[in-house]
Amino acid sequence: VQLVESGGGLVQAGGSLRLSCAASGFTFENYAIGWFRQAPGKGREGVSCISSSDVSTYYAGSVKGRFTISRDNAKNTVYLQMNALKPEDTAVYYCARQYRCGATIIIGSWGQGTQVTVSS
Repeated sequence: VQLVESGGGLVQAGGSLRLSCAASGFTFENYAIGWFRQAPGKGREGVSCISSSDVSTYYAGSVKGRFTISRDNAKNTVYLQMNALKPEDTAVYYCARQYRCGATIIIGSWGQGTQVTVSS
């Protein structure tokens, strides 16, 4: 089982990035996938989640209206489109498999994540 994050980088405030989470080793369409982030010196927080059925999406208040989550079950990939980025979005971003969005636990362990740095 593996989830690999990619797409991070350095961007100026107001810019955009698209993160990808490529999954393998499990029946992808049966699980919700969440995006999380951890900023320097802070705890990990949930950013967004998409349900297994692709019907429901969830966003943290701090990113609502700026980030869009989507999934392509044919490619076993979840995307996080991030627009209007702010310096406070700077963090390592992780994706994780979940039984349902809003669950307090993830299935498996955290990956290496992808670094997003937003300069002011």
